[in-house]
Amino acid sequence: MIARIQIVWTLALVLGPLVWLVVLWQHSPAWALGGVVAGWVVFALVMGLQFVLMHAANRSDPAPRASAAQVWRAWWVEMGVALVVFCWRQPFRSRSKPDWLPAAPTGQRGVVLVHGFLCNRGLWLPWMGRFRAGGHAYVAVNLEPVFGSIDDYPAIIDDAVRRVTQATGMAPVVIGHSMGGLATRAWLRACQADARVHHIITLGTPHGGTWLGRFSRSANGRQMQLGSEWVRQLRTTEPPARASLFTCWYSNCDNIVFPTSTAALAGADNRLVEGVAHVEMALDPGVMRECLDLIAQDGV
Repeated sequence: MIARIQIVWTLALVLGPLVWLVVLWQHSPAWALGGVVAGWVVFALVMGLQFVLMHAANRSDPAPRASAAQVWRAWWVEMGVALVVFCWRQPFRSRSKPDWLPAAPTGQRGVVLVHGFLCNRGLWLPWMGRFRAGGHAYVAVNLEPVFGSIDDYPAIIDDAVRRVTQATGMAPVVIGHSMGGLATRAWLRACQADARVHHIITLGTPHGGTWLGRFSRSANGRQMQLGSEWVRQLRTTEPPARASLFTCWYSNCDNIVFPTSTAALAGADNRLVEGVAHVEMALDPGVMRECLDLIAQDGV
């Protein structure tokens, strides 16, 4: 569903300015070009507002606050990343690389990939070739309904874990970006599945909710509000030892999940990466490299 939504969105972004140019060019080239430029300015300002709110909210957070240079750099990079992910990979390329479950075990641990809000499996395309080259079986899920409750997703994750385990003979590593990390925790709660997973890596997951969640009207968005009842109940129902299964990456330039420390999980291996924006974190070469190293280490 999210792919169809983003196809419509992308076509509107492309065709809207094109129609504007064609209609207005013969009357006023200045107005024609000005309208196109104005569209890009609005996009930059909306994205920029997220970083302004993030930087303000992080003023009182215990994590190291980003410098102005880091915020500017993260804003610039995230605009490009957002266009690639939301206007190309997810709407048009999400099925270009299928899940890989080799007929015979490779001796390497498999992986389950769980995307976040307004995303699909296309987010993980840069990871897939690396997993296959390293002999790691993988399944990348699509969480649906897109705007449903996070508690709707455990069955999808459970099926993916089962398939990867059958293909490898080993409990997999689960990687969740943003809401995907909360969906994974919901799966652990619903299925009491601690013994069925080897390790869990979260990237920019709002473990404590996020300040921006107050603006959401969807069921899963409300659940991700800062300090929401759903987040509190999730935490109180988790056994203390469960957090040791987690490695949590979080950033002081995350423009979606903030304040910064909300993406850390008490008792987990929390790793701060400075100056990296929200979607960028799922594609950052350094984060990817360290995650791949963790997966390759059987004692992770």
